[in-house]
Amino acid sequence: MRLKLLHFFRSFNEFGHAETFLKLHTFSPFVPVVSSLSAHTEHTKLATFTRLPSGSWRAQVRRKGRYIGETFAYREDARRWATEAERTIDQGKAPKTTRIADKTTFGHLIDLHIEDLNDVAKPIGRTKLEALKLLRMGLGGKKYAELDRKTVIEFGRLRAKGGTGPVTLGMYVGYIKTVLEHANAVHEIETTVEPVEQARLALKHLGLIGKSQERDRRPTEDELERLFAYFDANSRLTIPMSRIIRFAIATAMRQDEICRVTWEDYNPHAKTLLIKDRKDPRSKYGNDQRIPLVDLSGYDPIELIEEQRAFRSNESNRIFAYNGKSAGMAFYRAANDLEIEDLTFHDMRHEGTSRLFEAGLQIPEVALITGHKDWKMLKRYTHLKAEHLHAILARRSAA
Repeated sequence: MRLKLLHFFRSFNEFGHAETFLKLHTFSPFVPVVSSLSAHTEHTKLATFTRLPSGSWRAQVRRKGRYIGETFAYREDARRWATEAERTIDQGKAPKTTRIADKTTFGHLIDLHIEDLNDVAKPIGRTKLEALKLLRMGLGGKKYAELDRKTVIEFGRLRAKGGTGPVTLGMYVGYIKTVLEHANAVHEIETTVEPVEQARLALKHLGLIGKSQERDRRPTEDELERLFAYFDANSRLTIPMSRIIRFAIATAMRQDEICRVTWEDYNPHAKTLLIKDRKDPRSKYGNDQRIPLVDLSGYDPIELIEEQRAFRSNESNRIFAYNGKSAGMAFYRAANDLEIEDLTFHDMRHEGTSRLFEAGLQIPEVALITGHKDWKMLKRYTHLKAEHLHAILARRSAA
């Protein structure tokens, strides 16, 4: 009977150690032995193979302080993967799951970076996502192990010839480094960022990477009146651009923030507005800020919001239920038609911030409205006019 059972196990290759299994078990009838085959574990010198109730195989490797496991449909696939994992560990390298093992190009690492952030409910913002798509097109086909200093420099030169500015190019190079660091830190994929840093330094010396030139462009009263007249005379325009521009100056909000706030975000009694997921260099998700709605810029933000009630619909709960990009494009076309040079919608944020300072507010008070975390960033949006300083000093003296 014992020989028959041993022959049975070996013939079906269910256990690599059938003799050991028999020594550890005492059988009365034959049936209990067969029923135990539905789930069992087999040990080799380094790996453990477990037959799961589903019929698949779970391979686990523990060696030299490392652990890795993965599930396969067939035992032979599990064995081959475990053997390769053991060999990798013996070479002093990090073993990889099958999901990671086939990641060989920089494009693969970009996709992995995006997937990982989505998995932890931190989706990538629109600007970064567009940059990663461009990097995938330009460098995605390169083996990440071959992403050296020369390759990154050539990429930078090519983008600069195409019109990419120093700040944007610096952002692209920064995202290359981020993707490589993510692959190494999260998945132990052997990458190095030293060539990227060397390329950044070279591109900086070539003048292709650098800081942005701080804008000091503010619209004149004449330019604003011309814009308002232009939009008010356009009966085909469905976006109330004049009201949106005034609101942008009154609150120093960005165009996408203006077009995202809802009626629930607005508290008319406290005279505040909640801006959710406000842009932040570290992380905008969860960066909700409640700002005071103050009438200091020449335009009353509460009055402008109340004017929007007449246009409230059941289709959207947003106060300004329009597309932010469309608003920006409408502003661009108007400035172009009116031959107003070098003026963008974002300059309204500069204008609003400057007017708050000219009204006599201090740095912490202005930052509470604009959302800036430090003076270094806030001063980029502050362009005080010399003639307004006398009025500010006079108000302080009177107080």
